Amino acid sequence: MKFNRFIFANLFRKKIRLILTIGSFAVALFLFTFLAVVRSAFSRGTELAGADRLVVINRAGLINVIPLSYRDKILQIKGVKAVTHNNWFGGVYQDEKNFFPQFVIDPENQRQVMTEMRVPDDEWNNFVKDRQGAVVGAGLAKRFGWKVGDRLPIKNALYGPTKTWEFVLDGIYHNDHPGGDESQFWLQWKYFDETIPAVIKSQVGWYVVKLDSPDDAVPVAAAIDKGFANSSTETKTETESAFAAGFAKQLGNIELLILTIGGVVFFTLLLVTGNTMAISVRERVGELAVLKAIGYPDRYVLFFVLSEALVIALIGGLIGLGLAVLAIPVVGAALRGLLPPLLLSVSVLSLGLAFAVFVGVASGLLPGIGAMRLRVVDALRRV
Repeated sequence: MKFNRFIFANLFRKKIRLILTIGSFAVALFLFTFLAVVRSAFSRGTELAGADRLVVINRAGLINVIPLSYRDKILQIKGVKAVTHNNWFGGVYQDEKNFFPQFVIDPENQRQVMTEMRVPDDEWNNFVKDRQGAVVGAGLAKRFGWKVGDRLPIKNALYGPTKTWEFVLDGIYHNDHPGGDESQFWLQWKYFDETIPAVIKSQVGWYVVKLDSPDDAVPVAAAIDKGFANSSTETKTETESAFAAGFAKQLGNIELLILTIGGVVFFTLLLVTGNTMAISVRERVGELAVLKAIGYPDRYVLFFVLSEALVIALIGGLIGLGLAVLAIPVVGAALRGLLPPLLLSVSVLSLGLAFAVFVGVASGLLPGIGAMRLRVVDALRRV
């Protein structure tokens, strides 16, 4: 007897139960993969943050501004290579649902600090010369079908009465890091500063500091905060990765939520598949006893049960991962702007397949051990 024919014959004994179990596995693997992708999206900012960059914000909070005059003082600190500054713009393009991050940048120093975000020299030079110019990420340009030369009206109510700001798209940046942020909209500091109300002129949202070496992060951060201690605007300086992690936590403990849901999915799937295998073994007690009686060793009985569980897990897992491959890009496009980009990587798919194999083996182990220990005499009495 060929083992594969025996295994599949037992699997298809109860077709409805098999379909429902595989369906449960597929849905669970899809959910597991989606949660892993969302977790990766929220942690990507921390993973891709520059090890040689610091972020300086107002000690009272990110929504409070810092004087522009701090820039020259920061530059004098040993270990500082370059400094740029940003402001949150917070405008709306056409409709409020078209959300994307918009930053007022310092064109003179942006490229020296944010080295991974590359703009062609000719486009950058046009942007620097054009006060109403804008640079956008390649992903954002693709999202709205923008091209260099387009005029982009952005409504803004953060800096006085609602006003439409007109921008000209002068350049498109690409991120050197795979999966890096390409969703930002940059506008010029001078145009912004000369247009906003006088009470907030020459005030920046935060500084980004480029270091000579990542080893300088701790002493430079301490020197910056010490230099502005007891001033009217004290600062809080931290590494870019720490800043990104803190910003993500403002949305709540995403990682704990995902791990909790993932744990529930795992144990539910383990119980469903384990129960299926236990019922299947109980229905075939007589057959298993006959196999033992004609000479099949106990390890073969365990092998049969584990193989059935593993086949169910692999089929359901592959279906679930296939659904994830098809659905996650669609979900990511629908949620664009509300969540970081959802990228389904090979490592996530491999993790999902490993998860399926593990659950399959774990769910079949106890019923298999029970079948392996079954005494032939006791089992034949039930026939």
